[in-house]
Amino acid sequence: MIPRLIADARKIVCKFGSNTLADKDGKINSAFLAEFADQAAAFKRNGKQIVIVSSGAQVAGLSTMDKWARKRDLHYRQALCAVGQVELMGAWRRAFGPQGLHIAQILLTQEDFGDPIRTLNMRNTLFTLVDEGIIPIINENDTVSVEEIKIGDNDTLAAHSAILWSADLLVLFSDIDGLFDKNPKEFPGAGLVEEVRDIESVRKNISIGATNSFGTGGIATKLDAAQRAFSYGIPTILAHGGKPRCLESLAAGTQKGTAFLV
Repeated sequence: MIPRLIADARKIVCKFGSNTLADKDGKINSAFLAEFADQAAAFKRNGKQIVIVSSGAQVAGLSTMDKWARKRDLHYRQALCAVGQVELMGAWRRAFGPQGLHIAQILLTQEDFGDPIRTLNMRNTLFTLVDEGIIPIINENDTVSVEEIKIGDNDTLAAHSAILWSADLLVLFSDIDGLFDKNPKEFPGAGLVEEVRDIESVRKNISIGATNSFGTGGIATKLDAAQRAFSYGIPTILAHGGKPRCLESLAAGTQKGTAFLV
């Protein structure tokens, strides 16, 4: 089902969490970004359009300002994101440069989606960028959004962005292979759920588990995002972003994940 979803989709939103973008030292994984940029460029050559929702500002900030690593004050967290966002976009720019592709930064908050004038302007900008062959990279504006730092919501931001752009497919790349009936990090025998058609039933029958180390969201936010996209007729894929050539592997059927089907 996943290869068919990707084959049928022209407009694809790909979301990457902090754990996917960070290497084992907690710094931005430039090799991963370059590999994904190469995949995105190949998809573009085949007539598909890609929008990226990227976490990682705080991770990039910590790798740049490591002297702030132990500071827990909200203002320092937001300052880290302000520093890190520059580093994050620089890393994405360097990744797409060899592909001859330009990127664009779009920083949004929940408030932006609640204002019809802002929403229209966001939509027009997004369509213009994509139509001109530019790769939009969307992130929460962490320097002004307290809620994002507290709970993490880039999964939902990705769903909002997919709806805003009228996407055909939302792909949530995480550090797990998909949705399991139990937390696979705690239960080695947990089973992968490859297709979901009833999200409410899933909520009742699986163990949600805790959040991860770098990111601020967990499987619950991914279910929320899938359900939000689902309500607009947009299917969602949850898969491991750290596997080799993750997007191409999903398209080829050599990598498994979970498909949330409308």
